[in-house]
Amino acid sequence: MAATTEGQDKVLATAQRIVRSLHNTSDTDDMLLILSAFDNRLSTLSSFVSSDDPSSGAQKSASSAVDPRFEAAEQIILNEANSSALTDDYLAAVDELIQATEELNLNYRDGELQAEAQATDARYDIRDRAENALQVAMMRLEDEFGHILIRNTVPLDPERLHRSFHYSSTATIAASDIFDDDVSESLDDVSSGRYSHRRRGRGMSFGGDDVSLDLIQQDAVIDLRQIADRMIQSGYEKECCQVYCSVRRDVLDECLVILGVEKLSIEEVQRVEWRLLDDKMKKWIQAVKIIVRMLLPSEKDLCEQIFVGSDLIKEVCFLETSKGSVMQLLNFGEAIAIGRRSSEKLFRILDMFDALAGVLPDLQSLFMDEEAGDMVCSEAKGVLDGLGEAAIGTFMEFENAVQTESSRKTLQNGEIHPLTRYVMNYVKLLVDYSDTLNALLENAEDELRRVEIGNIDNSEMKSMSLIGQRLLALMKSLESNLEEKSRMYEDTAMQYIFLMNNILYIVQKVKDSELQNLLGDNWIKKRRGQIRQYATQYLRASWSNALSCLKDVGIGIVGSSSNASKVALKERFKNFNACFEDIYRVQTAWKVPDPQLREELRISISEKVLPAYRAFVGRFGSHLESGRNAGKYIKYTPDELENYLLDLFEGTPLILHHMRRKST
Repeated sequence: MAATTEGQDKVLATAQRIVRSLHNTSDTDDMLLILSAFDNRLSTLSSFVSSDDPSSGAQKSASSAVDPRFEAAEQIILNEANSSALTDDYLAAVDELIQATEELNLNYRDGELQAEAQATDARYDIRDRAENALQVAMMRLEDEFGHILIRNTVPLDPERLHRSFHYSSTATIAASDIFDDDVSESLDDVSSGRYSHRRRGRGMSFGGDDVSLDLIQQDAVIDLRQIADRMIQSGYEKECCQVYCSVRRDVLDECLVILGVEKLSIEEVQRVEWRLLDDKMKKWIQAVKIIVRMLLPSEKDLCEQIFVGSDLIKEVCFLETSKGSVMQLLNFGEAIAIGRRSSEKLFRILDMFDALAGVLPDLQSLFMDEEAGDMVCSEAKGVLDGLGEAAIGTFMEFENAVQTESSRKTLQNGEIHPLTRYVMNYVKLLVDYSDTLNALLENAEDELRRVEIGNIDNSEMKSMSLIGQRLLALMKSLESNLEEKSRMYEDTAMQYIFLMNNILYIVQKVKDSELQNLLGDNWIKKRRGQIRQYATQYLRASWSNALSCLKDVGIGIVGSSSNASKVALKERFKNFNACFEDIYRVQTAWKVPDPQLREELRISISEKVLPAYRAFVGRFGSHLESGRNAGKYIKYTPDELENYLLDLFEGTPLILHHMRRKST
C-alpha cells in the first residue's frame, strides 16, 4: 500500500514538473485539462501551479485590480435599455471607457507589461472589453449624431433666403425699362420681322453685409459638439465626418432646389430653349450669391462650432459638405460659357460673370486651407475666364450681325426701323457693363482689341476707352446699314424722313445714357447737323414741284400781273392743287414719332410754302375769281393750307375732300 502511495506521489511530482516547465507557454491550461482527465487528483495541479508560480499572483492581482468604475461604465454602455445616448451618465461612461482604453493602450505601447506575459494577457482582456464597449458606444453616438442633425436642421425657404437680399440701385434697372419699344429677341428676329414685348429683368444683386444663418437649432449644436468631441477622441472621426457630410450635403442640395438650380449636365443645359434658359440663368445668378455669401459661411461657422477639437476635421467636413453644391453651380456656368453664342444671351452672361467675379474672393477665403479647396477655387477661376471669353465673343458676334443685317422689308410709314430700336436699346443697356467689358477687352488678345473705323479722327479714338471705341464702330455700322435701307424707298423724300427718324432716335438714346460720355458731345453735334441736312433735302425733294407752280415764270406777264394768261394761271393753280393733294395723301401716312421733329418739319414747310402761296394768290387770284368756276382752281385759302399741313407725319393716311367754293 505504501509502495502504491509512493508511486502515485512520484507520478504527481512528475506531472508537477511537467506543468512547471510548461507554465510560460500558451498550452498550460490545456495540459492541465488533459492531466486531470486521467485522474481527478491531478486537478489540484491548477492550484499547485497558482501557488507555486509567481506569475499567477500577478494574474490574480490584475483580475482583482479591475476598476469598479470601469465595470460600471461598461454596464451602462452595454445596457440596451438606455433611451438616450446623451444622458449625463451615458456620456460619463463613454469618458470612462475612453480614459481606460487610452491608459491601457499607452501602457502596452510603452512595454511596461512586457515582462509579465500572464499579466499582459489579463490586461489584454480588460482592453478588449473596453474597446468592445467603446465600439458599441460609438455606434450609438453616431446614430444619435445623425438624428440630431436631421431633427434640428432649420428649414430653408425662399422667403427666408431672399429677405437678406434686395435690388441695388443699378441692378434694379430692368432691360424692359430700357427696351421700351418693340424690341426683338435677337437680330435674327429683326431680320425675319418677329418682334416681342417680353420684359426682361437684369437680375438681383446682393446688397449690404454678408448674413450668417442659423442652420441648426442652437441647443442642438451643444449636443453635437459633445458627441463629436468623444468620437474624435475615440478615433471615430471618420464615421463622425461621414454622417455630418451626408446630412449637410443633402441640406445644401435641397437649398439649390429651393433656389431653382437644377442638377443638369452640360449637354442638357445646351439643349434648353432660350426663354427657359434665361430664367435658369437669372436663378443661377441669385443662387451663387446666396450660396457663397450666406450659406457657405454659415456652414463653415457650423463646422467650427461642432468640431472644436480639430482644425483638420473642420476643414475636411466643410469641404466635403460644400464642394458638391459649388461644383454644381460651376458646371452650369461652364455649360453657358461653352454654349452657342447669340446676342440675347450677352447680358445674362455678363451678369453671371459679375456675380461669379464678385464671390470669387469669398470662395478663395472659404477654401483656402485644403488642396481640394484649391481645386474648387481653380475651377471657379476657369469658369469665370470662360464666361469672360463668351461675353467678348458674343459682343463681337453682335457687332458682325449689325454690320451684315440685311432685312429687305421696308416700313411703309418711314418710321424707326426695328434694327435701330434693337441696337440702341441693346447698346444703352450694354453701357451699364462698361467697366466689365473694358476689363475683359484689356485682357483680350490684340486682334480682339483692335478697332478700325474709316473717316474717324485717330486722336478722337485714342482718347476713348476700349469699349467706347467699339461702340463708336458699332454706331458707324448701324448708320451705314440704315443708309442702305433708306435706298429701298422709291420716294426720295421718304428716304430723308426715314433717315431723320432713325438718326434722331440714335441721338436721343445716346443723350439719355452714359453713351454720351463714351462717344462725346462732338459726335452728337455731327448727327444733329446730319438731321438738319436731311430736312433740307426732304424739302427740296418733296416740295420743289409744288413751289415751282407758284413762280411767275411762264404765265405770260408783260409789264404787270394784269397781263397774266388766265389759261396759264389755271394750269398753275391746278398743278399746285394736284401736288399738294398728292403730298397730303402720301405724307399724312408717314410717321415722325418725335413731336419736336414733327413740328419743326411742319414749320419748315410752312415757311417755304405759305408765303409763296399767299403771294401768288394775292397777285393772281383776282384774275380767276371774276370768272366762272374760280373755286375749281383756287381751292384753298392760305389759312386752310396752313391747317392742312398740321395733318402731315401723323401716320394716318388722309384724303382731302374739299368742297369747291362758289365763284364770287
